[in-house]
Amino acid sequence: MTTLLIVEDDISLNKGIALTLAQDGITIEQAYDLATAERRFAEGAIDLIVLDVNLPDGSGLDFCEKIRATSPVPVIFLTANDMESDIVLGFELGGDDYITKPFSLMVLRSRVMAVLRRSRALYEDKLTLGPLSLDFGKMEFRKSGVSLQLSKTEQKLLKVLVSNRGQILTREQLMDQVWDREAEFVDENALTVTVKRLRSKIEDDPSSPIYIKTVYGLGYLWTRTEEAHHAD
Repeated sequence: MTTLLIVEDDISLNKGIALTLAQDGITIEQAYDLATAERRFAEGAIDLIVLDVNLPDGSGLDFCEKIRATSPVPVIFLTANDMESDIVLGFELGGDDYITKPFSLMVLRSRVMAVLRRSRALYEDKLTLGPLSLDFGKMEFRKSGVSLQLSKTEQKLLKVLVSNRGQILTREQLMDQVWDREAEFVDENALTVTVKRLRSKIEDDPSSPIYIKTVYGLGYLWTRTEEAHHAD
């Protein structure tokens, strides 16, 4: 579940933004002043903040500066100020996007979704799953602190599996995503062999895997979803 926090003192605009962004898999929380926003942010589990610059009890710019001291959560500024200096300051303080009023709600929605996609891609590059520490950006993989040497194909398979934790992926889907355009020319046994090699490196007992499960007749499933969290 993705949680968005909208911080905007204009009640009708706040509600309009909430209605525009609401969809399956997204929870909307609303604040009409900085004090409420700060309390909610301190509780954690916010995935993106839509933040008005001019609020009745302070500046959204100051709030963003406080956020950046402890969190990389994406921030999209809303403001009536279209001065170049304000926009530059917003970015310098760690804002991810800056939208000046008046604006189209559908354009706002598109930009929010774009920032979320970039954020998820960044987070997914570094994951901790139980004893597994996976850094796809640096291509560094460890289990209980011990380095794992994975081939490029094993890395791609691992990335696809952990990015779809809890979902059954068919053999065809995995072939297409791991081997891309070359999939139709790759022997299907290549997937079986790659799964076997990957299990031998990450599973305690490859013959009784706890991470990569075979779903007979369908494909494979990364099962350990409850232990997943993004590394700092």
